Parts: sequence; C-alpha cells; structure tokens
Amino acid sequence: MPIILHLDDIAQRQGYTVQEMADGVGISRVNMSHIKNGAIKAIRFSTLERLCKFLDCQPGDLFEYVPDDQDPG
Repeated sequence: MPIILHLDDIAQRQGYTVQEMADGVGISRVNMSHIKNGAIKAIRFSTLERLCKFLDCQPGDLFEYVPDDQDPG
C-alpha cells in the first residue's frame, strides 16, 4: 500500500493507549484500533482534525506516501 500510517509510532512515543486516544478523539476503541492498525480505506477530515489536535501534530506527521515500487513491505 503506498500510504504508510505512523499513528502507532506517534502514540507509542507520546505514551498513549488505544483507549486514551479513542477517548481523546471521541471515537470508539474499535474504530481507533482500526485506524491505528491501518485497517481503514478512508478517514473523515473531522476525525483527522481531532487526531491532530489530540496528538499535537500535523496530518503529514501521521501519513507518508511511498510509491508501490519503493514499498518496504
């Protein structure tokens, strides 16, 4: 997949659990887990905005584009 999600790395660095992020963003633990694990095909801008606010980061900190021919996995 050409879009790499760095939410797990950021959460670990800041010491947040999935439940803490879910509570802080205002979504269910299950939905936060899906986002964190990259098991999503889309994300609402409102959810992205709340994630960035909660984690004090920019959208570009959460996502990285890697062309298919450079995909590490």
